[in-house]
Amino acid sequence: MVKIISDSTCDLSQDLIEKYDVDILPLHVILGDRDFEDGRTITPDEIYRWSDENRQTPKTAAVSVEEVEKSFVKYLEDGAEIVCFAISESMSSTANAMRLAAQRLEAENRVTVVDSANLSTGVGLLVIEAARMARAGMNARQIVEIVEKLKPRVRASFVVDTLTFLHRGGRCSGAAALVGGTLKLHPRIAVENGKMAPGKKYRGRMSRAIMDYVQDMEADLKAAKTDRVFITHSGCAQADIDAVRAYLESLNHFEEILITRAGSVISSHCGPGTLGVLFISEK
Repeated sequence: MVKIISDSTCDLSQDLIEKYDVDILPLHVILGDRDFEDGRTITPDEIYRWSDENRQTPKTAAVSVEEVEKSFVKYLEDGAEIVCFAISESMSSTANAMRLAAQRLEAENRVTVVDSANLSTGVGLLVIEAARMARAGMNARQIVEIVEKLKPRVRASFVVDTLTFLHRGGRCSGAAALVGGTLKLHPRIAVENGKMAPGKKYRGRMSRAIMDYVQDMEADLKAAKTDRVFITHSGCAQADIDAVRAYLESLNHFEEILITRAGSVISSHCGPGTLGVLFISEK
């Protein structure tokens, strides 16, 4: 038996978590002197309100070694192997906490930690692939071997409505945030080599920027694995989400179009109104 565990930044919906029998380790969101668990004790909308009221960006923190140990123990006692997914190591120490927990439990030979080199449903795509393989009876070594080959084929990008949260978190200069707001620029942020990198900037209304962003990816979308694609957002207008879904449906390429809302950790950094389309390339 192989148990699949992921940190909460995989941004899978509760339905998907239950469908694929994945355990979730929540990262932490810190608002002032209060500590919350991602997906359990705080919502993105509560974070946005706090941030606006205090003009601060929330701090986020990795899971502790002790928290990971508690998650591992019950499965190890049942004789299972564990494959555990973490947000990119360039963004968090979560993967290291997972490794330390395995060492403390003297279970390095039964626990494999995967540095996803990604975030949000870029991680979630890999988690689902691993869960499907585990359900098919593959062992941990076989699963990880395939996952490692899939990692560089994950395509994760987002278009951001406001630069305010990136600015507050030190991710762009004050001048860039001011110019972005004045000219109504919406940057595309892509995950490359485990890090977030800015790309094309879209100008005008967010609804137009979202569609321009998605249409710019048409060639890549048509070259994606056909099984699934994610629309992941941090609180967008339903009309915009529906428009993206309709566009993806018009490509007649994907068997499954999944819509998820980004969790509290990811939302803390990208702010409201962010939307991404994430998938795995066929080659």
